[in-house]
Amino acid sequence: MPRPSPQELWKRYHAHGDAQAEDALVQQYLPLVIHVLGRLAMTLPEHVDLEDLKSAGLVGLLQAVRNYNPACGTSFETYARTRIRGAMLDELRRMDWVPRTIHEKARRIQETLSRLEQELGRPPSEGQVAAALGLSSEQYSKLLDEVRPAAFVCLDAAGGEDESGVLYDVVADPRSETPDELAAREELKQIILQRLREMPEIQRKVLAMYYVEDMRLREIAEAFGLTESRICQIHAQAILSLRAYLQRYEAGLVQPFRLPQRT
Repeated sequence: MPRPSPQELWKRYHAHGDAQAEDALVQQYLPLVIHVLGRLAMTLPEHVDLEDLKSAGLVGLLQAVRNYNPACGTSFETYARTRIRGAMLDELRRMDWVPRTIHEKARRIQETLSRLEQELGRPPSEGQVAAALGLSSEQYSKLLDEVRPAAFVCLDAAGGEDESGVLYDVVADPRSETPDELAAREELKQIILQRLREMPEIQRKVLAMYYVEDMRLREIAEAFGLTESRICQIHAQAILSLRAYLQRYEAGLVQPFRLPQRT
């Protein structure tokens, strides 16, 4: 008997809430969990239990299947990746796997980035950040390597150090959003897009390749002719700069963004 297509499974599931169809859909999209886990694993120390993360990702996938609304206009794969990654990040936060000293070093860089941007009126270069921290370029590169774990997680955190307000929560379930929440999500998206346009070109490209084109760090490094370590440093600088900007925006230190009026 031929295997049902994803379209047939979704039709059965939405029509009857078929448990067998649900199980089949989870199996169909299981590679998404493996893919997201593989990307996260590149940034994690050896002591983190990947099986625990995989289990959390499976829970995220099941929630995605149950909550997905085809009418929202987003493909299931995109929606599911967001929920899977969010579930894994929640598990990492529960593990508290990033040492406090790493968070403190990342916060120190963010504060320096924020201060320099206020003084310069633009994103500072790595050399300027290094000088402000009293470090050589080589020492600053090593510091970026140290804070890399915090930098990879903090893109999903729009709030403070407790990371209670995360980006994937903003888009978690389109059916439950109020008009105010929809407006807030759109404003946040526009703020980030505006900020990306102001960042150095190589930082924009690295973020786009990693988060939009879903490329691995090794592939990005090959595309630029750089080492994977250097790409990680560029990524860390970009993410910490983006987070520092969002914190300044929330504190009212940045000109409020106004969405264009609809006609």
